[in-house]
Amino acid sequence: VQFVESGGGLVRPGESLRLSCSLSGTKFRFFDMGWYRQAPGKQRELVASITHGSTSTNFPASVKGRCTISRDDVKDMLYLQMNSLKAEDTAVYFCQFHPPSGDPWGQGTQVTVSS
Repeated sequence: VQFVESGGGLVRPGESLRLSCSLSGTKFRFFDMGWYRQAPGKQRELVASITHGSTSTNFPASVKGRCTISRDDVKDMLYLQMNSLKAEDTAVYFCQFHPPSGDPWGQGTQVTVSS
């Protein structure tokens, strides 16, 4: 199983980004998926989750109302739309199963929010 994240970058506060994740090595559509992030010196945290079949999504209070998670089970792709970005959103973003499996994490994609 391999996760490959993309779409990060340097943006200013208030701007938006759309992150993408491709999954190979297994059938994506059977699994609940999540986006996670890790800021320097902090533990990795869940940013968003989506059930298989897209029946339910969940977000922590820190991003609720600013983020949308979606999936394309045909393309085996996971997306995270982030709006109204804040400096505290700066982190490396990863996708994984939810809850995370023992499979290796991808390299992640860096999101930096700075004026």
